[in-house]
Amino acid sequence: MFQKYKNVETVKPGGLDLKDKLVGIQRVTKVTKGGRAFGFSAIVVVGDENGVVGHGLGKSKEVATAIAKAIEDGKKNLVRIPLNKGTLPHEQKGKFGGARVYIQPASHGTGVIAGGAVRSVLESVGVHDVLSKSQGSSNPHNVVKATFDALLQLRDAKTIASQRGVSLEKVFKG
Repeated sequence: MFQKYKNVETVKPGGLDLKDKLVGIQRVTKVTKGGRAFGFSAIVVVGDENGVVGHGLGKSKEVATAIAKAIEDGKKNLVRIPLNKGTLPHEQKGKFGGARVYIQPASHGTGVIAGGAVRSVLESVGVHDVLSKSQGSSNPHNVVKATFDALLQLRDAKTIASQRGVSLEKVFKG
């Protein structure tokens, strides 16, 4: 799932205090010759609010089982996101399908300036100060995946220094 990203650290859920946030529930209808068959799909974001986050999708005939399946799926897709004192290391754009997301670090005390699905993901990661803008599609599935696209492209200063083969001081001072 995360093959296209470099240096993404996947995390096992054991020993983590994970909290789940329900992003959205959709009622889906399948029309058969016997009438309409209703089902539900749920998208959930799971995180420990300390840099580890994952998202999952669950489908079922009942809402509760769809949410439970989504939480289990989210625990299988956990990744570690680099944070910098409660905010992001740098600004980043992400996109998935028709959804585009822009996230930008903010000074201490700003809070999470984000709407809907982006807010759920950023709060689950543990970001306390961030500015964001969601453009294009507002479909929660695609917005969550676009936010993950942006988060997975983030790199902290140590990673950049080691990739370039220079000291940390040279990364900041040029």
